[in-house]
Amino acid sequence: MLAPGLSDFSHAAPPLVLLLALALDWLIGDPAPVYRRIPHPVAAIGALIAACDARFNRGSAWTGAIVAIFVVGVCAAIGWALAWGCRALPGGWAAEALIASSLLGYRGLHDAARAVALGLEESLGAGRAAVAHIVGREPASLDDAGVARAAIESVAENLSDGVVAPLFWFVLLGLPGMLAYKAVNTLDSMIGHRTPRHDAFGRFAARLDDVANWPAARLTGLALCLVGGGWRVMWRDAGKTVSPNAGWPEAAMAGAIGVALAGPRRYGEATVEAPWLGDGRREATAADIHAALRIYRLAGMAIAIGLGLLALS
Repeated sequence: MLAPGLSDFSHAAPPLVLLLALALDWLIGDPAPVYRRIPHPVAAIGALIAACDARFNRGSAWTGAIVAIFVVGVCAAIGWALAWGCRALPGGWAAEALIASSLLGYRGLHDAARAVALGLEESLGAGRAAVAHIVGREPASLDDAGVARAAIESVAENLSDGVVAPLFWFVLLGLPGMLAYKAVNTLDSMIGHRTPRHDAFGRFAARLDDVANWPAARLTGLALCLVGGGWRVMWRDAGKTVSPNAGWPEAAMAGAIGVALAGPRRYGEATVEAPWLGDGRREATAADIHAALRIYRLAGMAIAIGLGLLALS
C-alpha cells in the first residue's frame, strides 16, 4: 500500500515521479557545478554522522543506536518537509522527482565501474586507482582478475543499495522514506564496519541496514535474473555470504555473466575467507565488467518499465 497522502502530489503517482527521477539521474547524474556550490544530500548526511561519531562515540552500543535513530529521524523529517513543499507547488511532482534523482546512484555507479574497465584495459595500476573509488578492500592487493571481480560485485550490490532500495522506500513512504533509507545506508557505510572504533557504536546501524536492504536485495536479484538468467546460481549461492543481502544480486550477476564472484578478499591488514559464488571463471577481465554493465543497463530498463506499468495501474 502506498503511503497515505504521498500518492497524489500534483496528481502524479509515486511510480511516475520515480520514473522521471530515474531518467534525470541517468541523463544528468550528479552535476559537479551544482554540488560545488551546495552540499550533495548524501554528503550532508555524512557530515551529520561524522559529527555525531566524533562527539558521542565512546564505544557504547546504546549510544550508537540512539545516534542512528536520531540521524534517520532528522532525515525523515527533512524528507517530510520537502514533500510538503512539493505538494504546495504547481507541478510539484517534477520538483519531487528532481530531489529523488539526487538520491539515486544509477548513472554514477555505471560511470565509476566503466572507468575501472577502461583503466584495467590501460594498466593494472590504473584499474586499481579506479576501483579504489567504489570498493572498500585494499586495491594494492588485487591482481587484474581481483580488480575486475571487485568492480563487478560493486555493480551488482550497489544496484540494490543505490537504486532499487531508494526506489522501494519511496514507493512505500515517499521522500521521507527515501531520505531515511539513505541515512541508514550512509550510517552503515561510515560506522557499520567491525573496526575497534565502531564494533559496538555501529552495531545497531549495521543491523538496521540489513533490515532496510532485505526486500531490495531480493528484488534486485530477480531483476538481474530476469534480464540475464542466472536463476540457478542465485537460488543456490545467495545464502553463502556473511551479509544476508549481498549474495542475492552478486550471485545473480555471477550466473548471468559466467564469472565466479566473492571468494577470499583483503580489507586493510585482514584477509576475509569467503566462498565463491557461481561456477564460472575466476579470472575475470575488463570485458567481464563491460558485460556486467550491459546486464546493469538492462536491469535499469526493466525497473523503468515496471515503474511505468505501476504508474498506469
